[in-house]
Amino acid sequence: MMNSIKKYSQLIRGAGLIILISCQNQEVEKEVKGFPLAEVEWIDLSYSFDSTTLYWPNNPDGFQLREDAAGVTDLGYYYSSYTLLTPEHGGTHLDAPIHFYENGETVDELALSKLTGQAVLIDVRVQAFENRDYLIDTAAVLNWEKKFGQIPDHAMVLFRTGYGQFYPDREGYFGTAKTGEGAIPELHFPGIDPELATWLVKNRKIKAVGLDTPSLDYGQSKDFAAHQALMEAQIPGFENLANLDQLPEKGIYVVALPMKIKGGSGGPLRVIATVLE
Repeated sequence: MMNSIKKYSQLIRGAGLIILISCQNQEVEKEVKGFPLAEVEWIDLSYSFDSTTLYWPNNPDGFQLREDAAGVTDLGYYYSSYTLLTPEHGGTHLDAPIHFYENGETVDELALSKLTGQAVLIDVRVQAFENRDYLIDTAAVLNWEKKFGQIPDHAMVLFRTGYGQFYPDREGYFGTAKTGEGAIPELHFPGIDPELATWLVKNRKIKAVGLDTPSLDYGQSKDFAAHQALMEAQIPGFENLANLDQLPEKGIYVVALPMKIKGGSGGPLRVIATVLE
């Protein structure tokens, strides 16, 4: 009797394992046929960090990479190691909600689901080149939706102003070659209209925004109201994105992973994207 029960238990466990493996294989097969396990072409939306990396004009520090070791050791093998110094906000980087919201999530608290997923691209180059102080407004989003349908729930929204073509030329990108506090009043580049930021929070379920300029807010902003509206809704931002000209306006999948700085308000960001359609 005991042997029969033991064999029956083994049979049940074996059947369960077969079912589990079968289900897993079906899921793997499903993913391999499409994204993300199939071979895809990734587009790098990040600038390299080096001596040319652009930071806010009044930031006292820039990117530094100190050589601690580089060369062949006494034992005959090559070894290199470096120490890096960089402010959180500069180059291609993430703005965590705590950057402009006291109760906002820090970099290490952001769910990976907020940093990966479907994205749309809204092209506003015409307006941005006509006016360096252009505020990306609700009309730009609604015009996009007339062509492509409503922004999907839980998508990222990327704005292409075209100003990425100037990076890392400070004057072309910021609107002034000056640095220090005196440069702040002379900043001229496009950004998100605070009214649009509020509208997106209230009317669309987006999980992140990004653009190819130094800030979510335009250069002449004094209160960074677009930041405030988005960050209070726990929506992170990606700034100084590269290569947006290589993306279509829909059917995009983005992976945007920052350095995991505990308690950080932002950090260097490696962003990649692929086209699903």
